[in-house]
Amino acid sequence: MIYINPFIEKVSKPVWFAIGLLLLIGVTIGDYITGAELSFSLFYLIPIAVFSLTLGGMWGVMSAFFSAAIWLFIEVATAEVSNSFIHLWNTIIRLGFFLLPALLLRAIERERMLARTDPLTGAINNRYFNEILQREIDRSSRYARPFTIAFIDLDNFKTINDTFGHTFGDTLLHSFATYMKSHLRKTDFVARVGGDEFAILMPETDENAARIAMSNLFKKMTSQAHAKWPVTFSVGVLTMKAPTISIDKILSTVDKMMYQVKNNGKNDIRYATFTNEEDGERA
Repeated sequence: MIYINPFIEKVSKPVWFAIGLLLLIGVTIGDYITGAELSFSLFYLIPIAVFSLTLGGMWGVMSAFFSAAIWLFIEVATAEVSNSFIHLWNTIIRLGFFLLPALLLRAIERERMLARTDPLTGAINNRYFNEILQREIDRSSRYARPFTIAFIDLDNFKTINDTFGHTFGDTLLHSFATYMKSHLRKTDFVARVGGDEFAILMPETDENAARIAMSNLFKKMTSQAHAKWPVTFSVGVLTMKAPTISIDKILSTVDKMMYQVKNNGKNDIRYATFTNEEDGERA
């Protein structure tokens, strides 16, 4: 989905689908009532844009084809033409007219996604992760809702690259990121923030929920590592409660927690809770 402003992301996709569908129905009714004398082509672009911006470029393309089919039906029902080829020609021209903005928005969506995604692992990149984290900090400060951030380092990854080669290492990183995303909630974010370091942002997650979720994920990752990946994991997990500290301080804190694990034998998790700048960190 193309990010325009937070309002779009706050409304669920089923709601946006219903809005787009209602707009398309409204345009269809207006087009049918006015008949062939008045052109409604411009108005069809409104639901096409809604589908593209809120549901993705593919939905915009599908709505373009559907709009062209609707217009063909209305033309056949309300207009008399001398040759059936005219209907076909008009439909092709209208489809091209509808597809242009849909394909343009799809291209913009793809470029935006590429700008936000780590090309190797498919996880979001460090820059976009920081944007999401800042929005979560602002939301947490305003509504006093907790969230949790975790840093994960693949222990001795350099040795793996030296032993098995960089191709094997790249495949491992991609598999690891995919595995984490498949074992977390759809509302959680997985990012690659360094060569062999990953971050997880878990909105609406307090310390108890974070311990349960990350403990389960750690066990699954360890089990998977024993079977396929010659690595262990050092993890720092920090739960924030209405934070008033900066994003840099949060990232620095959880990064230090992760390195404390690495410096104390690796392959473990360290948990902490941070309420605000005055109270500080509580392990």
